Amino acid sequence: MSDEVAAEAGGTRCGFAALIGAPNAGKSTLLNTLVGAKVSIVSHKVQTTRQLVRGIVIEGASQIVFVDTPGIFQPKRRLDRAMVSSAWGGAGDADVVGLLVDARRGLDEGADAVVARLAQGSGRKVLILNKVDIVDRPKLLELAGSLNARIGFAETFMVSALTGDGVDDLKRSLAGMMPDGPWLYPEDQISDAPLRQLAAEITREKIFERLHQELPYHSTVETDSWEERPDGSVRIEQTVFVERDSQRMIVLGKGGQTIKAIGQLSRRDIAEIAEKPVHLFLHVKVRENWGDDPARYREMGLEFPRG
Repeated sequence: MSDEVAAEAGGTRCGFAALIGAPNAGKSTLLNTLVGAKVSIVSHKVQTTRQLVRGIVIEGASQIVFVDTPGIFQPKRRLDRAMVSSAWGGAGDADVVGLLVDARRGLDEGADAVVARLAQGSGRKVLILNKVDIVDRPKLLELAGSLNARIGFAETFMVSALTGDGVDDLKRSLAGMMPDGPWLYPEDQISDAPLRQLAAEITREKIFERLHQELPYHSTVETDSWEERPDGSVRIEQTVFVERDSQRMIVLGKGGQTIKAIGQLSRRDIAEIAEKPVHLFLHVKVRENWGDDPARYREMGLEFPRG
């Protein structure tokens, strides 16, 4: 439904819905399922989403701007503090906050801390229990009851972000909660992140997938150039920054095999979101203490924590 048609049908709605929760609750997977395309990095490692990622969904006459926030955890480093601050900031600015809880893990220490802080805030909140396809119903009902006793949720949803079960119901209900107003984005736009940024996040995701050491937490990716070519393809150059030369050697791998494999996986996914053939060239450089560089935080859309 176009904006004009929706307006004639009785007016449009548009608003923001923030997804918050402990690390690995499934927020990024849920966002990608809601949007129907990859807009957020997904990994089995915790704390992979570093910034607010917005995915845009049209449901009837409503445009819902979903905000995938970094997982909320006890921060230890400067980057951790920036990520947690970004998450709570995204929740504070939203029309609706969706608390996502891994139903399999239940109310563990991480989820409990998020619930305690969320209970102090105002605004409309909904509860989203994820991974319900692998949890017995009595446990789900008990978990939903205990959480609703602590926070006055407007609604409770039981979903599987991985299979899509329950996601359509969540989408329809949230559409009705959006305030009246014009759409903020074109109908065919699925994210407010520029393709250059999405491409960098995809490559960072492939580093997480390929390397299982602590390395990914000390790496970042930047898209240096994005050149549209006459044949309809795009030539992309990216740099993977690490903090030490030993990390650089890990990313490169023996004979450059690791970075080659990362590039192949990343190129496939970037081509899908760019909807055109991609020529991807990856470079690996050492940038010592990039985690203390304000410019890198701006690149990631984060506030630089002082002190």
